[in-house]
Amino acid sequence: MSEKSEKSEKSEKFERLSVLKTYKLYVGGKFPRSESGRVYEVADSKGNWLANAPQSSRKDARDAVVAARKAFGGWSGATAYNRGQILYRIAEMLEGRKDQFVREVGDAEGLSKAKAAAVVDAAIDRWVWYAGWTDKIAQVVGGGNPVAGPFFNLSSPEPTGVVVVLAPQDSSFLGLVSVIAPVIATGNTAVVIASEKSPLPALSLGEILATSDLPGGVVNVLSGRTTEIAAPLAAHQDVNAIDLAGADEVLAKELEIAAADNLKRVLRPQPVDYSATPGTERLTAFLETKTVWHPTGSLGASGSSY
Repeated sequence: MSEKSEKSEKSEKFERLSVLKTYKLYVGGKFPRSESGRVYEVADSKGNWLANAPQSSRKDARDAVVAARKAFGGWSGATAYNRGQILYRIAEMLEGRKDQFVREVGDAEGLSKAKAAAVVDAAIDRWVWYAGWTDKIAQVVGGGNPVAGPFFNLSSPEPTGVVVVLAPQDSSFLGLVSVIAPVIATGNTAVVIASEKSPLPALSLGEILATSDLPGGVVNVLSGRTTEIAAPLAAHQDVNAIDLAGADEVLAKELEIAAADNLKRVLRPQPVDYSATPGTERLTAFLETKTVWHPTGSLGASGSSY
């Protein structure tokens, strides 16, 4: 055997090592590791190791609230049309990285490639669906009110503020999108606690949000032990509302009690078929109604008001 062929044979014995992905939190438009430095193992539906996910601390939770509050003014002040454009842009970015999410959703939920692809397609379509509602919901829940007296009486919806969202535990992506999109579509900002057992699609979604036109801090994604970070967030004085979609009955009761400390709006957990077309319930769940009275004036000679 020649020296050249011997070297070639040796080189063929070496296999390329894959570059393993380091998953990070998404807070304030950046990708920090957990402040505590902790991670926990994430496994697929068969118990095989997938990755180490950051285990958020209470400090991470507080940082996420600060980022969400800082982003609220600009996001709630953006036009509804602009918010719709940005949500649609998120769908565009997801479409371009669909293969990655098909793999992650399949691993997380134990689905075949075809079924995982159907879930990812539905999640992309869900962003588009909510993008179309941003400039229409005000017409559904607002408008002029008939009153006694010479007044214009107008009601218009306004976002509640910073919303904590417990992502569904068993729907790692479609359920996740279904609870995030309506919160931000109406001008709120969000602190999202990813599914504890299947956080990887949520952490990867942070990468999509960072490369879309969504301002940093509008959505913040935490992973870790749900009970550890949900409790301080429910009691946080600068959190305005909480969606308990991913909480079990016991945890939901504890968080609802904690949330009552400063009269937060609470959306209780309920059975949901995330594959069904959503209604407007989640859009209106975190809206407040502002009503304005204005005198119409007196009638002039022409009979018109001024």
